[in-house]
Amino acid sequence: MNESAVPSTTPRPAWLLPIWSLAQREIVRFLRQRSRLIGAIGQPLIFWILFGAGLHGTFQLQGTSANDVSFQEYFLPGVAIMIVLFTSIFASISVIQDRHEGFLQGVLVSPVPRSSIVLGKVLGGTLLALVQSALFLVLAPVLQLVGLAPAIQLNLTLAGTSGALLFLTLVAIGLNSLGYLFAWKIDSVQGYHGIMSVVLLPMWLMSGAFFPGDQSPWLRVVMRLNPLTYGVAGLRQCVSSNPNVVGDLPSIPLCLAVLFLFSFICLAADVWLTRRDQGV
Repeated sequence: MNESAVPSTTPRPAWLLPIWSLAQREIVRFLRQRSRLIGAIGQPLIFWILFGAGLHGTFQLQGTSANDVSFQEYFLPGVAIMIVLFTSIFASISVIQDRHEGFLQGVLVSPVPRSSIVLGKVLGGTLLALVQSALFLVLAPVLQLVGLAPAIQLNLTLAGTSGALLFLTLVAIGLNSLGYLFAWKIDSVQGYHGIMSVVLLPMWLMSGAFFPGDQSPWLRVVMRLNPLTYGVAGLRQCVSSNPNVVGDLPSIPLCLAVLFLFSFICLAADVWLTRRDQGV
C-alpha cells in the first residue's frame, strides 16, 4: 500500500478545539441577541453625536485655538474604547449565566484544560468587541457626509489602520479578561453590573477618553496609573492625523508595553483563579 495515499491523521492540540468552541458559542449567542448590538454600539454612537453637538464651541484643548479640534474629533477614540468596554461587560456576563444554567459546571468536569476555558471566553468577547468598534470607526466618515459630525482628520493609511486594530485588540483582551475575573467570583448579574459601574466605567472616564484631565494634578497621576489611558492614547495616535489631537501623549511603544502587561496579568489571574476553584 502506498503510504503517500494514507490521509494525515495528525490530531489537533487538545486545547485548541475547546477554545474555538467556546468562542464560537459567544458569537452565536450574540447573533441571537440583537439587542446587545444596539446597547454596545448604539448608545456610544448617540453619545458621540449628542456630546459633540452640545459641546461644540466650548471644548478646547490646552495650547490650541477653539477651532483647531472639535470635541467629536477628540472623543472619537474614546467612543471606540467605550464600545469595547460595553461589549466586554456583556460578554463577561455569560460566565454568570453559564453558571446558573449548569453549562459551566459541565465544562469544568470535562477533561478540558482550564486555560482553554479562559481563552475561549476571552477570545469570543474580543472578536465581538473588535468587530463592533471597527464598525464604528468605519461609520464615522459616513456620519460626516450626512452632517452629523464635523470634518475629522482620520489616518486611513495601512499603518494607521493596522495600529488601530492592534490597540483595539489589546484593549479588548484586557477588558474581557478583567470582566471574566469579576464575573467568576460574582453570583448575580445585578451584582456584576454594580461592580462594573464602579470599576470599568471610572477606568474609562479617567483614561483621557472623555476629557484630557491635564489641569488637575491628582487626576493626571491617576490617569497615568490607569492602563486604559495607554489604550486610548495609542488608538488616538493611530486614527488621528491632526497633530493638535495627538498632542503630548505617551509613545506608542510605551502604550503597547503597558497594554501587553495589563492583558497578560489579567489573563494569568483568570487562569489561576479558574484552576484554583474546583467548583463554581
